[in-house]
Amino acid sequence: MRVLLLGATGFLGRFVADRLLADPAVHLTALGRRDDSDVRFDLANGSPGALTRFLDAVHPGVVINCAGATRGGARELTRHNTVAVATVCEALRRSRCGARMVQVGCASEYGPSQPGSSTAEDSVPRPGGPYGVSKLAATELVLGSGLDAVVLRVFSPVGPGTPAGSPLGRLAEAMRRAMQSGDAELRLGGLGVQRDFVDVRDVARAVHAASLSAAQGVVNIGTGRAVRLRDAAAVLARVAGYTGALHELDGPPTRPVIAAQRADSVTDHAPVAPHPYPDGCGAWQQADVRTARDRLGWRPRINLEESLADIWMEAACRI
Repeated sequence: MRVLLLGATGFLGRFVADRLLADPAVHLTALGRRDDSDVRFDLANGSPGALTRFLDAVHPGVVINCAGATRGGARELTRHNTVAVATVCEALRRSRCGARMVQVGCASEYGPSQPGSSTAEDSVPRPGGPYGVSKLAATELVLGSGLDAVVLRVFSPVGPGTPAGSPLGRLAEAMRRAMQSGDAELRLGGLGVQRDFVDVRDVARAVHAASLSAAQGVVNIGTGRAVRLRDAAAVLARVAGYTGALHELDGPPTRPVIAAQRADSVTDHAPVAPHPYPDGCGAWQQADVRTARDRLGWRPRINLEESLADIWMEAACRI
């Protein structure tokens, strides 16, 4: 099976590539903007015609799109998350290859949900920010394209390779600095949010399964269990061996912080970090994952403690 992977060098794409390369039945070609891609092509600026010619030459059976942007203004997010997907869909419609498309979406498309609820695929999307809007627009393009396509809405991916600027990445870095400097207390703020954390290697397994399946439409990829960020912080402290106190700031501060300090320092001058979860999804998100089980034969295998241990190992190795 010939597979064309878009975004192979990103957080999710690297693990999808590893998973596909481990399958002897897969012949993988990576397309992207970086020099280490098999083929260089900018989806946000390239023409559908050029991509069509490449598809006709390579003739993949599956096209997997892990490309996109998670940061930036509305214009940049629209270019990389929506315009790029429009280019892929149009190229596939023009191409003679007849490839199946697997689009990697995200839970930010849903926006906030009711605490205690599980979000199913038929929930009405109400994204709370430009990132979610740009990804939802991409999903609608894929679903309305007439292609053989499936969209995987990935909830909160974690594990090895977690970006240092992500909420759990920043938390691990703050803990590393606290241990390095001997801080007796780690002040944490904004940890009341609850998210459905799913390991990036399990996400890669889901993408692989989707490429082999006949499933169409939207499929949620998560664990089906929301975890409070403060509980994840406690697990991270345990796997890191941090013996200091975890002190959560009282109430929802206007500018939540993740900062470390010595017990005898002045608290008013602690550094301030961005809100831990600026994803526009409010205080709660939890996936209903029955569709992934029934249509992909997929279940998560890696628990959060293992994911956090891998995040910590990478943070601890930074100089």
